Amino acid sequence: MPTTFQVDKTDLHATRSVTTESEPLDPGQVRFRIESFALTANNVTYASAGSFLGYWDFYPATDPWGQIPAMGHAQLVESTLEGLAAGGRYFGFFPMSDEVVIEAEVNRGGIWAAGRHRAQHAPAYRQFTDLAGDPSHDPAREDQVALLRGLFMTSFLAEDMLDDADNHCAEATVITSASAKTSIALAWCVRDRGTRAIGLTSAPNRDFVVGLGCYDQVATYDDIESLDGSTSAVVVDMAGDRAVLGRVHEHYGASLAFSLSVGATHHDAERSTDPLPGPAPEFFFAPGQIEKRNADWGPGQVMARMGTQWARFVAFTDDWLQIVRVDGPDAIAAAYDDVLNGRRSPADGLICSL
Repeated sequence: MPTTFQVDKTDLHATRSVTTESEPLDPGQVRFRIESFALTANNVTYASAGSFLGYWDFYPATDPWGQIPAMGHAQLVESTLEGLAAGGRYFGFFPMSDEVVIEAEVNRGGIWAAGRHRAQHAPAYRQFTDLAGDPSHDPAREDQVALLRGLFMTSFLAEDMLDDADNHCAEATVITSASAKTSIALAWCVRDRGTRAIGLTSAPNRDFVVGLGCYDQVATYDDIESLDGSTSAVVVDMAGDRAVLGRVHEHYGASLAFSLSVGATHHDAERSTDPLPGPAPEFFFAPGQIEKRNADWGPGQVMARMGTQWARFVAFTDDWLQIVRVDGPDAIAAAYDDVLNGRRSPADGLICSL
C-alpha cells in the first residue's frame, strides 16, 4: 500500500499523506519502491513555480493536491518491459512517495519516463539511471548525490551561461539567498572560474555563509546598500523576492549589467512583474543552455565537463554538509514545514524516507 506526501497547490503550508492500494501494472510500465529522496529549498522552488514550469505535472494528483518531485534512489521491484528484469537500483526524479508506477522505455543509461504527459519535460528529469551501469556511482556519496547533483547542474549551467557572455563584462556576481544549496554551488562555480562572488543572506545565516569560504563578500539583506554600488555586477536571484531584487537593482544602478532569475526560496515574497530599474530580469532555462552547449561542444560534453567540477564540489561539501535522516509521514511533514519556513540550518541535508 503506497504512501505519498502531497501539498496543496493553492496553499503550500497545507500537506497530507495519502495511502492507496497498489495497482497491477499495464504493459509498458515499471514499479519502483522508493528508498529515499532529498528535501531542499529547491523543492520549495518546484512547488512555488509548479504551475508555471510544470513541476506538478510530473506525478499528477487530484486537485488541489500535488506531488513535489525530488531526487532520490529506488529499487525496481516489478517490470513489464521486455529485456528489463526487476532487481536493480536507480537514481532519478521521483515523487515524495514510497512507490511509483511509470510508463517507461529502456535506454542506454537505464530507464526513460515515456508517458505522454512527460514529453515536454527536459531529458534530465525523465532519466532514471541504472546505478549498476553508472561509472560515476559511489555508494558512499549517494546522499550527497540526491541532495546536490541536480541543483549543481542548475548552478553549473547558470554560471556557464554567464561565462559564455563574459559575465557581461562585470567584475562581480551578486547571489541572493546565499545560504541555499543552489546558491552555494553557484558561488563555488563563480569562484572556481575566477570571478568575484557576493552573497546576500538573512542575518541568522550570515556566519554560516561566511564560514563556507566560497563567497568573497557576504552582506545581509538589511545591508545591501553597504555594498560598493560602483562595482560592475550581475545579479543571480535565487530568492525570488521582488523587494530584495529591486533594492539590488536600485543600489547598483547603471553598474548592474545583467539580472538572472533562477529560484524562489522566498516563496511568500511578492511576485510583481512591474519593471525594475536597469536590465529586465531574464528567466534562466537550464535545458536551453544544455541544448546550446551540446551544439557548441558536441554530444556528451556538457555532462563530462560538469562531472569534472562536480567531483571537486562534492568534496568541498564534506566540510559543512550534515546528513539528517527523516523517516515517516509525520516527520517528513514537519521537515517540509521547516524548510518552507526557513527554520532548518542551511548545513542540514535532509534525506527522507516514507
